Amino acid sequence: MFVKIQENVKSFLYDYLTLKKRIFIIFLCSTLIPFICIVLISYYAIYSILTNKIQSGIQSNLKQVELSLESTISNLNHVSQQLAFAGSVGKKLDQMLSLPASQSFERSQMISELKDELSLVTFTNPNIGLTLYYFQNDHTYDLENSGVKENFFPEKLPLLAEYSGISYYGPHLSNNRFDNNFVLSARRKVDLPQRDDVYVYIETGFHLTQNILNNDQFGGTNSHVFLDNNGRIAFSELPNSFVKDTIFPNFSKEKTFGTYNEFYWFRQASNQGWSIVSVIPKADYNKEMNQWFVQILLFSLLFLGLSLLMAWLLWKMVYLPLNGFNREIKLMAQNRVQTVTVRTKIPEFDFLLHQFRQMREQIWSLFAEVEIKEKRRVDLEVEKLLYQINPHFLMNTLDTVHWLAVMNGQNEIDRLVSSLNKLLHYNLGKLGQASTIQEEIEALKQYLILQQIRYDFKFDVQMNVDEEVWNMPVPRFILQPLVENSLYHGLSDDGYIKVDVSLTNAIQISIHDNGSGMSEETIHNLLHNAETENKKVGMGIGLNYVKRMLESQYGDRADLSIKSVIGKGTTILVSLPIMEVKTRHD
Repeated sequence: MFVKIQENVKSFLYDYLTLKKRIFIIFLCSTLIPFICIVLISYYAIYSILTNKIQSGIQSNLKQVELSLESTISNLNHVSQQLAFAGSVGKKLDQMLSLPASQSFERSQMISELKDELSLVTFTNPNIGLTLYYFQNDHTYDLENSGVKENFFPEKLPLLAEYSGISYYGPHLSNNRFDNNFVLSARRKVDLPQRDDVYVYIETGFHLTQNILNNDQFGGTNSHVFLDNNGRIAFSELPNSFVKDTIFPNFSKEKTFGTYNEFYWFRQASNQGWSIVSVIPKADYNKEMNQWFVQILLFSLLFLGLSLLMAWLLWKMVYLPLNGFNREIKLMAQNRVQTVTVRTKIPEFDFLLHQFRQMREQIWSLFAEVEIKEKRRVDLEVEKLLYQINPHFLMNTLDTVHWLAVMNGQNEIDRLVSSLNKLLHYNLGKLGQASTIQEEIEALKQYLILQQIRYDFKFDVQMNVDEEVWNMPVPRFILQPLVENSLYHGLSDDGYIKVDVSLTNAIQISIHDNGSGMSEETIHNLLHNAETENKKVGMGIGLNYVKRMLESQYGDRADLSIKSVIGKGTTILVSLPIMEVKTRHD
């Protein structure tokens, strides 16, 4: 009988007490019981509150805020010392600024080293936010560790204190483009031997200043006012009552407590002379005393056990099912399936888990289908590009053979036909997509012979290939389109093409020429407009093919970039990972 009753109760709880009903009942109890207890004890407890205890708490909290801000300013001073000329970063900055403009490579290296050291300094000081070097004469900045807002002028920030050659500002809105919180900042002269206008600018980070100001144990409407050494208001959270850049009402360095209009205020002076004032409305002052007592006495003595019980019940009914969802999501991200089906004993969560598992299976099926279709599409596109040889090239070359036969002897014709035969055998051969650096170089030599004979065009081609990469596998037709680009984009009679293939942690290919260069628009068209390129250049296999082939074979592990200067030449850089490439056999 007891077992049957127990089963009926369990069935009732599971079928009728849904999550919504359970949470409602629990929070109803947790609200009504404390309220009734507060009504019973508040009459006897209110008379035991003393005004001096509240004041002591406010003064203690204000002291903590002042110490925290003082520690923050000390930290700004310490970090600024590391970045001044006396530190290693400051010396490197002086060396970088002293380099002439012609040594751009050395400057870029030193800038990279400076940024690394600045990142190390800010990483080891987690309470530091925006950091940069400010050049006052130019109103410019450099080596910033984050984005900077427009109209950045440190001189216009609210000055809090100035001593030991350092100016402290704030609190003020951060100059970090991605942060709109209040911060403290410091500006210190770097004292470079060659420049007298260089300063290091540092802000507190991670909402540090706002967290310090919000760390009030008083619990009421507590606002803050910052005063400089002379009692001038540098920052005010009540700008209508305490106006910025005016002297604090009835300011005296000896006075730490007072009233002004409808406010109580408490002042705490720092060792450097600046002060922080906590301002509380008189109406809130008495109200907060009552709230302080209720929170401390009520929650610490009477409802600790009840709060723990309520928390445990909510944890069991809400947090554990959510953890089940979290495990399912993690397993889905890892392409794994939970072997045991877990039930939460809450109808809503069990239903959602069931729906989630069905959704997961459908998503995996769709992913597999999309992956297969994408692989087929890429293979077809690559195959289409592979055999998309420009017929004009064959016609023009054969026409050249004809006229050479008329005008010259058999030796030159034999040389032309031999090179053409080797090149076409390599380009149209059924050897799969994979090749080696050696085969690419040999095909490139035959292609250059054809071009020199065809156009009677003399140009110098220098090839430097490391022995380590000679037999390493690469996709076919990588080098020829790169060199072809140099020939068809402004190479003159005295021009040269330099081909370098080296091995570091990847295969590095560099094609450099001294031609007329290309604009950014031309480079974009070469990489993204295959139809335009194929109509103009010789073999019809252009840079767009190389780009798409690298994406197909390596994904984002390979890199193709073009650097060109009008009138000076073009450099094409290709980086290939060291690995076996995919091959396809007919």
